[in-house]
Amino acid sequence: MSYTTITYYLAEQPLWPLVYLAGVAFVAALARGFSGFGGALIFVPLVSAVFAPQVAAPILMLVDGVLQLSLMKNAWRLGNRREVGIMALGALAGIPLGVLALKHLDPIVLRWGISGLTIAMLALLVSGWRYHGQPRQPLTAGVGFLSGLLSGAIQAGGPPVVAYWLGGGNAAATMRANIILFFFCTSIASGLTYLVAGLLDVGVVILALVAMPGYALGLFLGTRMFRLASEHSFRRACYLLIAAAAIISLPALDSILR
Repeated sequence: MSYTTITYYLAEQPLWPLVYLAGVAFVAALARGFSGFGGALIFVPLVSAVFAPQVAAPILMLVDGVLQLSLMKNAWRLGNRREVGIMALGALAGIPLGVLALKHLDPIVLRWGISGLTIAMLALLVSGWRYHGQPRQPLTAGVGFLSGLLSGAIQAGGPPVVAYWLGGGNAAATMRANIILFFFCTSIASGLTYLVAGLLDVGVVILALVAMPGYALGLFLGTRMFRLASEHSFRRACYLLIAAAAIISLPALDSILR
């Protein structure tokens, strides 16, 4: 893809949606960088309201997948690769189903579904529920399937995985490494499935390039904001942002907000 192609494509687009995309990417990454969650639950509902869900999810997959590369070396060394592999196998079964839903459902129906799923995932996070017990292979694969389904559809497969692994017997460093490895695997699988389904094109790649600087800056600042606010306070702010994203992106509010 040449510089001329990128320039021509951007010149054909109105300015405000591009600025909106970069701003949402920054806010979503700020939340994710600080707390480790919430990026997709903010990004996908808000970007879907302007660019449609079939564009929002592939953009996030590209941006987040590329920026995860810097974390892979330590994650590969510290993670429980066997456990990650079992969960990834479950995800491989769920991702195509999620992508099918993303491709074939009406955009308005999808947006209602995304808002509903966002609120459901937020409720899971707020509840503090965790699986308590040693990971079991069938359950690990089942959680992977659910995460893959959500990742393929809206790139929001994090809450089930976090709730499952946080309550297990792994050390914190191992759990974090497992999560990084797993989502790198799902990013690759989602990307290939989006490509086969025709959801990845030049326009999506260019929009991902527009979102990437703001997303990278948000991750950078978010990881350094531990010193400025307590984790409890910032998590509450993230929860409010996710709830606001779910509400603002509702199709019922299009005539008021857009």
